[in-house]
Amino acid sequence: MSHVVNVHEAKTQLSRLLAGVEAGEDIVIARRGEPVARLVACKPAGKRQPDVLKDRIVIPDSFFDPLPEEELAAWEGR
Repeated sequence: MSHVVNVHEAKTQLSRLLAGVEAGEDIVIARRGEPVARLVACKPAGKRQPDVLKDRIVIPDSFFDPLPEEELAAWEGR
């Protein structure tokens, strides 16, 4: 069940509301009784693993070739 708070309460009680969200509460922020936003917990970012795509992505040498003149002109707005 959602816990609805008005904007003023959300501004003055933000720390308490964030603690509630971290504890699993569903917080809805309303303006004049109309829901406008929902506070949700963020999932922690996973640990980055270097070289996870190594040997799975191959960039051909042609990638570094100069662009054709008409495409270069389009990128430069000419």
